[in-house]
Amino acid sequence: MHFRFSEEQLAFRDAVRALLDDACPPSAVRATWAPAHRGYDPKLWEQLGEMGVLGMLAPLDAGGLGMDEVDLVLCLEETGRAALPGPIVEHAAVAVPLLASAGSALTAAAVAGEVSVTFSQRASRVGWGAVADAIVLADDGGLRLVQGAPSVPLESVDGSRRDVAVRAPAGTALEGDAALAFDRAVLGAAAQECGLAARMIAMTVEYTGARRQFGVPVGSYQALKHHLANALLLVEHARPAVYRAAWSVARGAPARARDVSMAKVLADRAAGVAARAALQCHGAIGYTWEHDLHLWMKRAWALERVWGTTAAHRARVADAVVSPS
Repeated sequence: MHFRFSEEQLAFRDAVRALLDDACPPSAVRATWAPAHRGYDPKLWEQLGEMGVLGMLAPLDAGGLGMDEVDLVLCLEETGRAALPGPIVEHAAVAVPLLASAGSALTAAAVAGEVSVTFSQRASRVGWGAVADAIVLADDGGLRLVQGAPSVPLESVDGSRRDVAVRAPAGTALEGDAALAFDRAVLGAAAQECGLAARMIAMTVEYTGARRQFGVPVGSYQALKHHLANALLLVEHARPAVYRAAWSVARGAPARARDVSMAKVLADRAAGVAARAALQCHGAIGYTWEHDLHLWMKRAWALERVWGTTAAHRARVADAVVSPS
């Protein structure tokens, strides 16, 4: 059995990272917090479409790349690393394959990045709902495509998310597997958390290497090294679980739900510990609005609470262990 990503998958990841490094710097992430901002960059969204990222899970005859979640997971991790604004997980990992399998007329535009589509299990809180052109709702066990429904803005710890409550969400019935859609969303959030955690650690290593106290870099102090080493250990522990979950989703493994929940539990912990370590090691500057660290921290805090709490996913894993299918 081959446990490594292929050269092509790694090259695709590197290309996505290069695009996001250029087009999504911290200043671009910060700009999306402004109330007047659209909430994401339509030009970058189209670039992701042109690159094929948005349509990776769509079949070739629908204009996609015909790939699977193992191919996509590295790209989603990169979007976490960049704190990419917009419903990339909901769009690329959930909505596009659903729209394609249902033969929706919206598929081509979604694959090309001409529109953005988000996904939610409840109309009462739809992540990125204020910036998306359409919403896939998976409430009451069915799937609906909702467009143009009235909504009410909701506050979020991550000001770029633009959550809304959708009122009177009548829509078009959409054929598809709601349970699979949920697992794809959980997987995508876990992958993004790994990217967020890694970026916060890298930011902190850079800062503590440059910040000097008593004539030496503060990063040379053993206590700070321990904080960052512990955070990095959790990230490296979570990544294999996330990659395994991607394989389980792609292959339709019987233990898919267990593996996805285990990935989310470990990624939640990795992102949470990395955020706390980064904040502590940055010292007083880490608490300021002007420093970029809070943009990554707040995205991580938001992702910890979407698609099921850590406790809910722990219970899901426990149920699978006690009563294996």
